Amino acid sequence: MTTLKNDTFLRALLREPTGYTPVWLMRQAGRYLPEYCATRKRAGSFLQLCKSTDLATEVTLQPLERFPLDAAILFSDILTVPDAMGLGLYFAEGEGPRFERPLQDEAAIRALAVPDVGSDLAYVTDAVRSIRRALDGRVPLIGFSGSPFTLACYMIEGGGSSDFRRVKTLLYDRPDLLHHVLDITARAVTDYLNAQIAAGAQAVQIFDTWGGALAYGKYQEFSLGYMQRIVAGLTREAEGRQVPVIVFTKGGGLWLEDIADIGCDAIGLDWTMNLAQARARVGGRVALQGNFDPSALFANPQAIDAEVGRLLADYGHGGGHVFNLGHGINQFTPPEHVAVLVDAVHRHSLPYHAPAP
Repeated sequence: MTTLKNDTFLRALLREPTGYTPVWLMRQAGRYLPEYCATRKRAGSFLQLCKSTDLATEVTLQPLERFPLDAAILFSDILTVPDAMGLGLYFAEGEGPRFERPLQDEAAIRALAVPDVGSDLAYVTDAVRSIRRALDGRVPLIGFSGSPFTLACYMIEGGGSSDFRRVKTLLYDRPDLLHHVLDITARAVTDYLNAQIAAGAQAVQIFDTWGGALAYGKYQEFSLGYMQRIVAGLTREAEGRQVPVIVFTKGGGLWLEDIADIGCDAIGLDWTMNLAQARARVGGRVALQGNFDPSALFANPQAIDAEVGRLLADYGHGGGHVFNLGHGINQFTPPEHVAVLVDAVHRHSLPYHAPAP
């Protein structure tokens, strides 16, 4: 593999010294970019875009052609795993992702099996290899998966949900069945992330989008515990260097200490957290990633610049911080405002990494 020309992102995740704070954006290849929309139209559908090696490579690189970002992230979707389990993923216009065969009875849950990642998800690892070649060492490539609990929410609800009524009813009525779903899914996610690492992913992130919807204690049992199992089962070194693992629980600020204990290298933060307080709470055990409010990108450039400066000041001096949004970028975000953000991070962060006089 080609030598990395910019490994700032990886060094920040491992809390090593860097010359500035690296930045990438969740959902950085997406609908806010007109070139992405054009490529998606050529693909014919979102799923076809994910499953085309050439087009997935094209859209992964599009934001890097516009902005001097410090990492690329594989273009795919968290729901590829349950789709490979046979649940029949499709995207309804105006409704988001749906499953033709959600897990709505005990028989369906008991029949759930770990997919063969090598065949059922080969299009993802093919894309990873293609993207690595296209990047040619420019920046690291991030692989990812949804967390078992987040995937289970979609698999049981049949799509998105505002109240998670089905999955939470199962959690309290038949915790044994939910644990079965989570066990199978955790094994699938471990295989899936390891396949991405073997194909060339240089860091991985677990997206626990819905873990923050759980009650105290239930989060630890039904979400965090399974992510800990995944982290323990991951390949942690490839191509002669460590493969960092990021865990991002949206709404998980109450449980930072617990998350830091599961063996991950970094914790993603949503915008509700104060970076200085978060840094003090984890005590240097892990790096932190975040946590600009995505909605602030609709503000004027001066306001964006000031907010970047505030967050960098909150984190303070030294390494161990990757700048990012507190969740995915909004599809209506002006691309020129993203350029302002990236420039502001690189420019304002320099003094925080300068050697002490």
